[in-house]
Amino acid sequence: MYSCKNLYYLSTVACMLTECLSQAELEILAADLRTLGEMIDAALVRQAQCSQYHDPAD
Repeated sequence: MYSCKNLYYLSTVACMLTECLSQAELEILAADLRTLGEMIDAALVRQAQCSQYHDPAD
């Protein structure tokens, strides 16, 4: 059920943002947030790959 709370919070934030930002501002924010998510995904993949090759247990 924890993920349901996250969805509720995200939905609330989205609704609040639509009330105070213009459509152009929302489009830019959405694009920037997608980019941020992709960059975090890439960093996590790189960390996982590096940890495979540089396992401190060795």
